[in-house]
Amino acid sequence: MAAAACSPESPPTDYGFAFDEANFSDRVMRIEILPDLPRSKPDPDENDGDWAPSRKRRRDDPLSNSNDLAEQSEVQVLNSSMPDLEDGVTYENQEEAVPMIEELPVVEEMTLNQPNGTDSCCLAGPEVTKDSEPSSSTEYLPVQVRTVHISSPILAARSPFFYKLFSNGMRESEQRHVTLRIQVSEEAALMDLLNFMYSNTLQRTTPTALLDVLMAADKYEVASCMRYCSRLLRSLPMTCQSALLYLDLPSTVLMADTVQQLRDAAKQFLAAHFKDLIKYQEEVIRLPLAGFEAVLSSDDLQVPSEDAIYDIVLKWARVHYSKLEERREVLSNRLIRLIRFSCMTSRKLRKVLICGDIDPILASKVVLEALFFKAETPHRQRSLVAEDANASYHRLVERSYKYRSVKVVEFESPRKQCIVYLDLKRDECAQLFPSGRIHSQAFHLGGQGFFLSGHCNMDQNGSFHCFGLFLGMQEKGSVSITVDYEFAARMKPSEDFESKYKGKYMFLGGKAVGYRNLFTTPWTAFMADDSPYFINGILHLRAELTINK
Repeated sequence: MAAAACSPESPPTDYGFAFDEANFSDRVMRIEILPDLPRSKPDPDENDGDWAPSRKRRRDDPLSNSNDLAEQSEVQVLNSSMPDLEDGVTYENQEEAVPMIEELPVVEEMTLNQPNGTDSCCLAGPEVTKDSEPSSSTEYLPVQVRTVHISSPILAARSPFFYKLFSNGMRESEQRHVTLRIQVSEEAALMDLLNFMYSNTLQRTTPTALLDVLMAADKYEVASCMRYCSRLLRSLPMTCQSALLYLDLPSTVLMADTVQQLRDAAKQFLAAHFKDLIKYQEEVIRLPLAGFEAVLSSDDLQVPSEDAIYDIVLKWARVHYSKLEERREVLSNRLIRLIRFSCMTSRKLRKVLICGDIDPILASKVVLEALFFKAETPHRQRSLVAEDANASYHRLVERSYKYRSVKVVEFESPRKQCIVYLDLKRDECAQLFPSGRIHSQAFHLGGQGFFLSGHCNMDQNGSFHCFGLFLGMQEKGSVSITVDYEFAARMKPSEDFESKYKGKYMFLGGKAVGYRNLFTTPWTAFMADDSPYFINGILHLRAELTINK
């Protein structure tokens, strides 16, 4: 094997034959193995081990089970139970490597590496009698000593740690024996790492073993082994447990370039697994902090609105941190940056300002930033969102909300009135065919919650598909309210809003009113490339509501 490795035709790349062989080594590594130190304090996230119980499925959106629209008249009324969006959410410690170079204390060592084939462990340290005591209560005697024959050029070529150790310019660098002190739990990983530095491969490839070697490789600065472990771990089937283990690695490991892909893969897996955040809300609430952050960082979460994200974040913080001071700290330093306040409703933003869990100065800051963004022109908003897409944490990019955001202008006098703007993208409208619906976030007028709903439905006579727009009131018991309403849309070529329909309706909870064919045109003409209803790929809708006394 050695002859083949040294053949001129095949330059040696695998030095596994030389590992722990005296004939191919210039030094002896003395590994002092100490007992594992007791942990100083528990990890605050470790009390979340039962984060994955049987999943509890939430009810489907009641709107999806609404009765079909009546077909008696052009103005249509339907039963609807749009959920109240405001209340709907039930809502390193790494020990550094200790290198030493010294003469091997033969008189204190009993070598077990004998010709009879026993293993290469050694006992070391002064004999402890009942009359002798350790010099300090924090010192530990080695439970065993292991000697390994090493080649300093091979180790120095693979590790900056060993390169510095062997080239420090001091007298000790010329001595033959090197001493490392490790803990019992690190022994197997260190031996695997040393073997890898010779052979470029690992014998043990279980997830636990790979994680141990990964941390050892980080400790001794063996980047090639970190890449190797990271690649093997990424090739294994990902589970929630393994993803959480990867994210729980020491920060020094996670920040290494060689582990970035593994960390990103773990985050992406958790975000995809818990994509339907409301369905898996109870499991998400039990996630440790790193896993919870990974889920909240996703742009693809399927949630009713950002208001629901805010409620879930508060619930998670209250479950995991019972003390207000600690809760404020984790919200301020880790979680607030993951909430996209600019996508929240004004009603919910007002509640943020009076939330006792959030530092008042920080609450005012994030709410003001959100309001300033909402006040920007559409062109400026698009520019800011494009810049935000390149940031580490997205603050402005909208997620995959079940309910589309709206802009609302409210008036208190001379009559209670509001003007609501709803923008729908062309591809969102295209996905409605043949019988889909898309709902807006809730907005409020006269103390009642309302919403807009765009439909793809058949026309009055059932002849063709068309675009319909409806106005609904959230279910609030038997309260009734009479509203004057008007629907309008921007049209080419003027790009001004043009009124489409006006009406008056006495709303009861769970009812909606609207028009099956808002534009009096078939679906194919509505969606055509030369359609006058889409301006730069956006359908701009407006609803004006006034309480009729």
